Amino acid sequence: MKIILASASPRRQELMKLVCGSFKTVPADIDESIGDGVLPMDAAELLARKKAEKVSEDHKNSVVIGCDTAVIVDDIMLGKPLDDSDAYKMLSLLSGRKHKVVTGVCLKYGELEESFSAVSEVEFYPLTDEEIIEYVETGEPKDKAGAYGIQGEGSLLVKGISGDFFNIVGLPAARLKRELADFIKRIEENPED
Repeated sequence: MKIILASASPRRQELMKLVCGSFKTVPADIDESIGDGVLPMDAAELLARKKAEKVSEDHKNSVVIGCDTAVIVDDIMLGKPLDDSDAYKMLSLLSGRKHKVVTGVCLKYGELEESFSAVSEVEFYPLTDEEIIEYVETGEPKDKAGAYGIQGEGSLLVKGISGDFFNIVGLPAARLKRELADFIKRIEENPED
């Protein structure tokens, strides 16, 4: 069975290698606005579905996996920073506090679709202005939800985590491996589904 990861993220692609040995990458070109009325905790799963559905349009005979990650603090969703100033504001907001990292995942094959969200909690050390500026100047926050990458220098900001580490990086690999196996089994047992 052909598997497609609907993501341009190099971090997700590396983690996907743990889930299955053979897959293709087809980034999803979608409008990532979520609209009114969507709760922050539901946004990542909604965007994951949009990505999987978009890529699935041209790949009906493949299992398409869409993913999206959101950082949430005080019921506010932090996306990727617009610039260094925005990154500084996000990191200041996270300083000395706990926040949630939610990764939504959608599996799609033809009309069959399943999705789930994985949630981890991250606590930051209290950060000085100098620490935040120094980290922003590394450039690492630019393309990361919440303006940090836990797998890089951003790890030095983190006091502790609860939940799946890989979920914080952007793909809950252990859970996805199990969900994908069940999804493929369902397709094979019910090809008309």
